[in-house]
Amino acid sequence: MAGRFVRASKYRHVFGRSTKKEQCYDNLRISKNAWDTNLIKANPEYISVNWESSGGGAFAVIPINERGRLPEQMPLFRGHTAAVLDTDWSPFNDSLISSGSDDGKVFIWRVPEGFTLYTDAEEPTDVEPIARLTGHSRKVGHVLFNPAAENVLASSSGDYTVKLWDVESGASKLSLKHKDIVQSMSWSADGSLLVTTNRDKKLRIWDARQEKPAHEVPGHAGAKNSRAVWMGEHDRIATTGFSRMSDRQLGLWDARAPKEPIGGFTILDSISGVCMPFWDDGTQCLYLAGKGDGNIRYYEYENDKFEYLSEYKSADPQRGIAFMPKRGVNVHENEVLRCFKTVNDAFIEPISFIVPRRAEVFQSDIYPPTTGLKPAASSTEWFNGKTGLPPKISLESIYEGTEPTEIPSDNKPSSSAPPVSPPATKTEAEPPKPAPAPVSVAAQRVPSPSMKENKASIASMASKFADKEEAESSDGESSFEEIPKPTERPAVIAARFEEKTRGPEITKASDAKSTAPMESPRSITSSHAEPGAPKAAPTSTQDTLASAPGPTPSGAAEGIKGYLTDIKSMLEQQNRTMTDQLDQIMHLTQEVNTLKAKMGDQRSTREKDERIRQLELELEEARS
Repeated sequence: MAGRFVRASKYRHVFGRSTKKEQCYDNLRISKNAWDTNLIKANPEYISVNWESSGGGAFAVIPINERGRLPEQMPLFRGHTAAVLDTDWSPFNDSLISSGSDDGKVFIWRVPEGFTLYTDAEEPTDVEPIARLTGHSRKVGHVLFNPAAENVLASSSGDYTVKLWDVESGASKLSLKHKDIVQSMSWSADGSLLVTTNRDKKLRIWDARQEKPAHEVPGHAGAKNSRAVWMGEHDRIATTGFSRMSDRQLGLWDARAPKEPIGGFTILDSISGVCMPFWDDGTQCLYLAGKGDGNIRYYEYENDKFEYLSEYKSADPQRGIAFMPKRGVNVHENEVLRCFKTVNDAFIEPISFIVPRRAEVFQSDIYPPTTGLKPAASSTEWFNGKTGLPPKISLESIYEGTEPTEIPSDNKPSSSAPPVSPPATKTEAEPPKPAPAPVSVAAQRVPSPSMKENKASIASMASKFADKEEAESSDGESSFEEIPKPTERPAVIAARFEEKTRGPEITKASDAKSTAPMESPRSITSSHAEPGAPKAAPTSTQDTLASAPGPTPSGAAEGIKGYLTDIKSMLEQQNRTMTDQLDQIMHLTQEVNTLKAKMGDQRSTREKDERIRQLELELEEARS
């Protein structure tokens, strides 16, 4: 191959930087409960951790700045009578947190002002909840605040319901009934829709205030847990789950028509741990953290597909992980994201994802505006039907150390999602609009044309070109001499063109007259040499050709049509060849995966390795 095409991206070289042990949060007793949850949650001020405690349930809150080895006795948030399964911080109040427990209750807590883990008292004082929300009849597995409306909380339970709470009044206003246990849930950016994955292997998109699913479609077919995350302001949803063969999968869904994932499911690997997805709206990247392994992969969303960027690898496996909101990152070190992972159920390690570039000024291209602390609606307004995106803040003001500058958001839901199969002239016909708030470039991209569309476009252009030449030649003046020569023409096509236009080889002077109109362009142009050019001695055949009539317009047009026909046939042949190669690649890939999955059969390991190596070599040859 002459070279490789590299996709342009500001985040291609983003890398994850680990933290030294003395800068981690050590001496913790993280819960060992088997419920599938993230175990920890974080905001720019605090980290919450599900705690392994006896005599009831509790969780701990750790200030971000208090690193190192934490004290043996620390204040806990106690109140539940069974293990705490999940917590979630309010997106608009860094001191407000909710918790769900195995006792079927949802509690609301407020971190005391000036909270610290280091006190002079012999027995640290535990924190009491400020509100108790009761209504579920079984354990509460997940709690999640609305990202656009203040004090609106969703909680999922083993009673097969998701309740929507008005935290201000402490009442459950709405209930979304499922057919089995909810495994994960995620809000849309404007807080009007909620996506849930279920143990019945269904993906549901809810119009939350109507208490009914807008869409209900089959999700991942595997028996293990699947998860879903709403991709910010896009009308897209990313899911992770398992296939029937227990391979980990990644799916991309159109929230408006989620009949099946866009482009089908992508197989990641055959690891058994649940894959935890996290979406970063600022970088338009999806992060996948495996539960039970130490790796974090990240993909950039572009043209309705995920482009693999890189992977953070660590020998320390994680059971839980949390990502900090963008307003808490260190913009002076080009940190675009920060996460916290649990290690050995004993300490929490921060990981910074950094764009490697040298700069002494604010990097506006990698730091678009992000959501601040001001909601788009109150809880009362939201339950009454108000919808909108919360205003954003400029990270440049945080870089300069001033008060965050507010930037209004475009309050049109799903305005940033790429349209479904847009016509070519639709975007040109739209009237100009006032400049909206800055949004990411990837949100405005449309899918690239397929191979069939490219083929149809080339064929239509070729037919238009032929019709134009034929129309010009009908005026009586041939434009054959003025046709520009293609910049790149393979030798085979050139030889085929000469053979078609020249016809059979001339051996007799009597045959010259019949073959003259089909003479090749090389012979025709040689007869119109410049005046000062030296002339070769004429032969008998050349004399006969000189006396023959020149090329007619119809002959020139026929030559062009023949050349275009050859181009079309070549493109069709290439298309068939590529299709066959793709089929072969898919077949070989499937066979390799099948052999890898059946490593416990009666064949010896050596024979299987040789067969797999042979198939991989054939796969590489087919790709090349």
